[in-house]
Amino acid sequence: MPGLSFVFVGRMKEPHFEAAFAEYMKRLGGYAKCELREIAEQRLGEKPSEREIAAALEREAREIERAIPRGAYLCAMCVEGEQRSSEELAKLFRELDSRGVGRICFLVGGSYGLDAALKKRADLRLSMSKMTFPHHLARVMLAEQAYRAFTINAGKRYHK
Repeated sequence: MPGLSFVFVGRMKEPHFEAAFAEYMKRLGGYAKCELREIAEQRLGEKPSEREIAAALEREAREIERAIPRGAYLCAMCVEGEQRSSEELAKLFRELDSRGVGRICFLVGGSYGLDAALKKRADLRLSMSKMTFPHHLARVMLAEQAYRAFTINAGKRYHK
């Protein structure tokens, strides 16, 4: 199965999210080589303009580009992406494995999301829900769903 890279904008500060993410990273280690790369979130004022936000996202995108492993299948997490079930994500992992893809790289933006050019470059734009979640919780949810996909493919009872 392909290895996983998680590229996140911002650092987790809440111990409960850190612990939950660490637990899923540990579990994922039984199925794939996983790595985490965190990119500093650009600081903006209280009420940034659209232009300031766009410039910050562009600066973050340059750092994200450097963190993406060469040849990885790129999945940008964004609200306008398509929604997939856990079973469909597991199927994607199997298909990528059969095509010889060695690494899947998930991108999770900061408070203002991801730069449009990154989303356009992605092989898949994926959304967890139409609802809005804190991006630190989204990290935990993404790691859990990746773990669930591996357990589905392994025929384990985790996914009921």
